[in-house]
Amino acid sequence: MMLGQGGSLKVFVATRPIDFRKGIDGLALAVQEMFGLDPFCGAIFVFRSKRADRIKLLVWDQTGMVLVHKRLEAGKFVWPQVRDGVMRISSAQLAALFEGVDWRLVRPERTRRPLAAG
Repeated sequence: MMLGQGGSLKVFVATRPIDFRKGIDGLALAVQEMFGLDPFCGAIFVFRSKRADRIKLLVWDQTGMVLVHKRLEAGKFVWPQVRDGVMRISSAQLAALFEGVDWRLVRPERTRRPLAAG
């Protein structure tokens, strides 16, 4: 899966399941209502099914809205405790989630910004 802009990519995850019959328009509306964000901001928005074996990703790529739907044939996605709200994860954690790996084990390293170039 292409994740686009690398480490600076913003990823927001809905922590409660959504109606998986929703398509692009319904999910874009959910972004506004659940996340309080603009669905056209370029961030990736992640939604889960009730059974946790399917995810949908929604992102605006500057040319159109992209919807990715993945269903695991065996097992379930590792998911945070179901509750109302939104959480933010890194693009590395999204890649692990998408692969069906325990994304909580991915800890992006933070580095200090250099004071000067060279």
